[in-house]
Amino acid sequence: MSTKLFSPWSLKGVTLKNRIVMSPMCMYSSSDRDGTLKPFHFAHYVSRAQGQAGLIMVEASAVSPEGRISDQDLGIWSDEHIEGFASLNEQIKAYGTKTAIQLAHAGRKAELDGDILAPSSIPFDEQSKTPVEMSLGQIKNTIQAFQDAALRAKKAGFDIIEIHGAHGYLINEFLSPLSNHRTDEYGGSPENRYRFLKEVIDAVNEVWDGPLFVRVSASDYTTKGLDITDYIGIATWLKEQGVDLIDVSSGAVVQARIHTFPGYQVSFAEKIKEGAGIQTGAVGLITSGIQAEEILQNHRADLIFIGREFLRDPYFPKTAAKELRTSIEGPRQYDRAW
Repeated sequence: MSTKLFSPWSLKGVTLKNRIVMSPMCMYSSSDRDGTLKPFHFAHYVSRAQGQAGLIMVEASAVSPEGRISDQDLGIWSDEHIEGFASLNEQIKAYGTKTAIQLAHAGRKAELDGDILAPSSIPFDEQSKTPVEMSLGQIKNTIQAFQDAALRAKKAGFDIIEIHGAHGYLINEFLSPLSNHRTDEYGGSPENRYRFLKEVIDAVNEVWDGPLFVRVSASDYTTKGLDITDYIGIATWLKEQGVDLIDVSSGAVVQARIHTFPGYQVSFAEKIKEGAGIQTGAVGLITSGIQAEEILQNHRADLIFIGREFLRDPYFPKTAAKELRTSIEGPRQYDRAW
């Protein structure tokens, strides 16, 4: 049967063979604590390319050492990181899968020695370190770090870049009034709280001309925080800046009770797609081909981001194809069993 999940998706000269994206998931496995890829990462990502993902997005990669969530996060703050990513890209693409990288800064959620940075000097919770409120100079330097990281991603051969603006990390902290109490041009009004992300995107666009995604947390799940209505407005601004797709997640800028269920974030992707007129990716407890196909056929999102199910099943696309009573090509070496 003809399916939407296994139809191609094209943008700016990049064509995915299907709509299945391996979602960025931190592996905390850069064991030398220098941000470099290890043998685990190659096995982890390349196996999902063999499994026929349309796009593999490498986990959050820090644009600066102090921007890591943990000291075992991957990094792209140094030219020394380019060679490893270039090798990984070559191996993934050998199986017809495209590659993306998520550029990230953890902000106040960094669990590191030394100072950590945030829009305001407000800790995430009572157990967390109190961050240093960023000076204008530190803001400028961090924007430059995102641009430098985008240029390294280009040199390493990535097809797509995603800017991580979700899950309570630095960009999300600037966007939310719960974590941004600044009184200068980077705080106060929605436009001012958006300014940091706006300038990051402008800086990235100076060196990057491929597809650009942004991940957002479409609800803070608490009073006085941002909700889906706010994010439809933010998505409109992102579209005006040339962002191609919004990867729609939710939560984690503050501790909050979140009621989860299969596809619990899909309605956010659908509302942003309709309200801002921009392509979206759906993510969050999507675990079957039938579920993914429904989302696409009902025009609720354009790409399906698969997280934990890819950890359970590196061959999720094959599993999904079987559920949908269709077939897909596998690696040549596996023909006798595929």
